[in-house]
Amino acid sequence: MSLAVIACAALEDLAALVHQVLCDKDSLDPTQAALFRTPLRKGSRVCGMMFHVKGPHLLQTSAVWSADDDRVIFYDSSGIRFHEVRLSEAPELSEPSVEERVA
Repeated sequence: MSLAVIACAALEDLAALVHQVLCDKDSLDPTQAALFRTPLRKGSRVCGMMFHVKGPHLLQTSAVWSADDDRVIFYDSSGIRFHEVRLSEAPELSEPSVEERVA
């Protein structure tokens, strides 16, 4: 598993990075594979974001951003970790209400 340290001050920058890493893992075209994100909560507080990309043949890769730990962990379609990113600068969390399609 690889580990990198990056700075993503905006949520859209983080989403773009996650989308690219997930698509690269399974050689998906980012313009054809949509990125979805869902807020993660601890009680009533939003503490991170779950991202996933759906590909052909029920393929789904995902990433979890833990705002508390300032890291993003990437999982392949079988649920095995394949990459981790530490955030030296992380975006502010807003209160999104439902899953949303990013791209």
